[in-house]
Parts: sequence; C-alpha cells; structure tokens
Amino acid sequence: MNLFRTTAAVLAFSTALLALPAHAAEVEQSGYVTTEVAQQNASGNTMYTNDAPKGYTMLGDLLIARPLLIAATVIGAAAFVVSLPFSALGGNVKEAGQALVIEPGREAFVRCLGCDTSNSSYPN
Repeated sequence: MNLFRTTAAVLAFSTALLALPAHAAEVEQSGYVTTEVAQQNASGNTMYTNDAPKGYTMLGDLLIARPLLIAATVIGAAAFVVSLPFSALGGNVKEAGQALVIEPGREAFVRCLGCDTSNSSYPN
C-alpha cells in the first residue's frame, strides 16, 4: 500500500507541474501579470513592464550562460589568432574577428542580465 501511495503522490505532483505552463499562459493572457508588473515598475518604461526578466532567469544567466559565453569568447579569441594567417590570405579578417570574438563578447558583457539578446547600439 505504501508503494501505491508514493506512486500516486508522484503522479499527482508531476501532473501539477505539467499544468503550470498552461496556467501561466492563461493568467498572462487575462492581463493579471501585466497589471502586477506595471504596478511594481516605478519608471513607467514599457520595456521594463513587458519584457522584464524574472529572477530565476537572471540567476541562470549569471551562473550558467555568462561563464559559458566568457569561455566562448576566450576560445574564439584563441581560434581567431590561430586562423589569422588564413583569414588574412582570404581577406576576411574583420568577419572572422566579428564572429569569433566580438559577438560572444558582446553577449557576455553588454547584454542585460537575463535578456535573450543584446539590444546594444554598438556597431557590428
């Protein structure tokens, strides 16, 4: 009987977890989330009310994505130095530097914490 109760509890818990995204989408469509976020935002800027990253997104970005992007920048810089003679012969040094060093560096250091992409106005 104990196995039955444990199995039933696990199934109920996993079903509840699977239903959370559907409930969140329903609440967001009804406008409850937007009103709460708008009340918390003192600046009134719509960028912060509509697309403000959540705390868990910022934490994941800080602990997982940023170190990986910094490592990608370092590895890309090493690959750029190794490929520099070939890029110079091919005439695409700027494109190689952009792809291997600039883009991962911009995502690692310029992008806001928790954002998907950088909205920077820095030139490509």
